[in-house]
Amino acid sequence: MTYCSNCGEKLPEDALFCPKCGAKTLKGAEANVPNSTDELKDAFAKMGRELDKAFSVAAKEINAAFQTASENIQKSLKKEKIVCPNCGEKNPNNAIYCYNCGKKLKAE
Repeated sequence: MTYCSNCGEKLPEDALFCPKCGAKTLKGAEANVPNSTDELKDAFAKMGRELDKAFSVAAKEINAAFQTASENIQKSLKKEKIVCPNCGEKNPNNAIYCYNCGKKLKAE
């Protein structure tokens, strides 16, 4: 007659796990039967590796997007200003009217 080493429940002779508490029996340990917790640990470890890969890819993509945005901002800041022919004020390159005197800057 065998009993569970964890809770003392009487065990069937061929039991690999205790039907009351779920502990692995001596027979289960000898058969090297994995616990359900072992399967969960493996699943979480695999999920952790997959998340690590996904975050690594996402970090590279975000870094590339920030680099592109920074380059675009720098390019827009370096564009030639439009000088107003009326008052000489320097206006943004996409301005249609002078922000100082209100005169039209470009002929359409």
